[in-house]
Amino acid sequence: MIFRYTILYVQDVPATLDFYTRAFGLERGFLHDSGDYGEVQTGKTRLAFSSVALMQRLGKRIATGTPALPAFEIAFETADVAAALERAVAAGAEQVQGVERMEWGQTTAYVRTPDGTLVELCTKVG
Repeated sequence: MIFRYTILYVQDVPATLDFYTRAFGLERGFLHDSGDYGEVQTGKTRLAFSSVALMQRLGKRIATGTPALPAFEIAFETADVAAALERAVAAGAEQVQGVERMEWGQTTAYVRTPDGTLVELCTKVG
């Protein structure tokens, strides 16, 4: 078995794709003609977005509010966390944690996207 993709539920898929390309330098991979589903290029595993409206039309019950306490985060590895943080904030992300060097040797920072997703920006571990 392989881990193929993660889908985040968002209000506006085209706007979310635009944000992720500007904030994290990811390349847009696909946007369905309906505007209800899209993906960004992240390597072998896809990061996808589905509209809340589509999930509701399909009869799926999902959380629709921005979580005050997130149940997950996504992480993007980069060699330059400070530059990645600056780019993300300039694109509209909310800084949650500035650049910090962790005791295990990794450098991290955290932002929250306009849809409320917590994103870790980090160097490779070790």
